[in-house]
Amino acid sequence: MINKIILPLFFVLFIACKTEPKKAITFHDDVAFLASDSLEGRETGTENEKKAAEYLMNRMKSLDLNPKGDADTFYQKFTFKPKKDPHGEVQYSTGDSTITGTNVIGFLDNKADKTIIIGAHYDHLGMGGEGSLYREGKAIHNGADDNASGVAMLLKLADTLKNINTNNNYLFIAFSGEEMGLLGSNYFVKNPTIDLSKVNYMVNMDMVGRLRPDNTLSISGTGTAPVWNQVLNTANKDFKLVLQESGVGPSDHTSFYLQDIPVLHFFTGQHEDYHKPSDDTEKLNYDGMKKITDFIFTVISDLDKSEKLAFRKTKNESEEVPRFKVALGVVPDYLFDGKGMRIDGVSEDKPAQKAGLQKGDIVVQLGDSIVVDMMSYMRALSSFEEGNATKVIVDRNGKKIEATISF
Repeated sequence: MINKIILPLFFVLFIACKTEPKKAITFHDDVAFLASDSLEGRETGTENEKKAAEYLMNRMKSLDLNPKGDADTFYQKFTFKPKKDPHGEVQYSTGDSTITGTNVIGFLDNKADKTIIIGAHYDHLGMGGEGSLYREGKAIHNGADDNASGVAMLLKLADTLKNINTNNNYLFIAFSGEEMGLLGSNYFVKNPTIDLSKVNYMVNMDMVGRLRPDNTLSISGTGTAPVWNQVLNTANKDFKLVLQESGVGPSDHTSFYLQDIPVLHFFTGQHEDYHKPSDDTEKLNYDGMKKITDFIFTVISDLDKSEKLAFRKTKNESEEVPRFKVALGVVPDYLFDGKGMRIDGVSEDKPAQKAGLQKGDIVVQLGDSIVVDMMSYMRALSSFEEGNATKVIVDRNGKKIEATISF
């Protein structure tokens, strides 16, 4: 009697286990893995970056993407010698003293004539070193916002776009070597695994995990196609958009712009954890990441049946940036659109901190120069040399405060 009852019960439980749906992987799940201490900051060419690449390959397989790297794999490897001159060209080569990075590439093939490239870099700074703003020795730089956030959104878009908006194919690229100088994206455009002449446009997501309470979202590259401004403003329901025309910037979209491909770069702003060990998983705004992903999906959907986008060259704002001999020691708020330059972070033991400047202060005058925006701030700063002292006036909660800056 007992056996007759237990046996059917066993089969019910077995069938229930077999048919239970898989738990969906969330933004948090992907970020938590990529930004875990176990990967020690995913520095390009290390064993820990290879572990991250393997994770991304398996995620792409689980999303039914086709491999589009080298030799029918998801990997596109590139070997290079690190640059001694920061302004020099990287040398892709083999031999001694070389590093091998790995782009991870998946393809959603809708048999369409046009392809949209969606990219995000997954490498970071490892234990610190060059590029780090941390001054207390070696430490794991997890890079949750920079740029596990963008990679998590890339994977979500890959999942969302299956069997939808089929008038384009989609190439999803997780880039290596971005922190060393856009190396992975630069290598890809010079050694593409698809026909670049059929690329409709490229979407880049880099540091998209810290959407602020006022929902400010920066989008660069809006001048690279005549249609961008109209499409973005029409699709926007949630954000205070800060639109910048230039297709050139410090992230992987630049490599595609230089190949005459329209681009967009999504960015939620700089913060005091940038390039520091404190850029951790728990500090991300996951609801904000969902909002931005939905927004990008809406933009793609609105353009699904359009003709191939026309490319347009833009003014390169970076060529107009003045050269500096000194630094104030602050992180500017690049999303601030009021008058002046708002400080988003203050570095330890630097001129700004010594002068008593604080996060949230708005610099309105530096020396004899009135500061109305980022460019006027940079022009003012470029006029000083080490050993100079000058006054600075900041707006702090509506009150003007004057201090002395010593460089």
